[in-house]
Amino acid sequence: MKPSQLQPSEYASYYGNYIAQVSEEYTLIEELEISLHRFIKFVQDIPMDKFDYQYAEGKWTIKDIIQHLIDAERIFAYRALCFARKDATELSGFEENDYVDEANANNRSIMELLTELSAVRHATLLLFKSFNETQLLRSGIASNNPMSVRAIGFVIIGHQNHHQKVFEERYL
Repeated sequence: MKPSQLQPSEYASYYGNYIAQVSEEYTLIEELEISLHRFIKFVQDIPMDKFDYQYAEGKWTIKDIIQHLIDAERIFAYRALCFARKDATELSGFEENDYVDEANANNRSIMELLTELSAVRHATLLLFKSFNETQLLRSGIASNNPMSVRAIGFVIIGHQNHHQKVFEERYL
């Protein structure tokens, strides 16, 4: 399955930007794996003095953003699990700034953050590999909007790609 197979009704319009940043070259499962390796290699090539850099007052550091990716992926994976298992509970949104403020990412090493990101992605990958076609098409309500399981997978990838572009444009 590729991002072009998604219907606009499977996700909130604000996720369209993330989904548009996912390559059509690979399937969802392939891209979940490939994008992780691509991102880790990209981050490992960033000069060490940039990890704690803020391009403007009040903006997140690269470490903050990596922690944000970890937290967001955990939340998205939980949503995918709930929807795939037919849990009809409407899921709330999350305030990303509150999460970053409490995460203490800047007190961690970049290797620790990348190791955690990798562990989370491997768990996400195994979760998505466990879903059959019927489960991938299931949807639920998150942040007051319908979202399919498969759309969540593409949002995880596109969200990571979005932040990599932010690194390139504003941090390096």
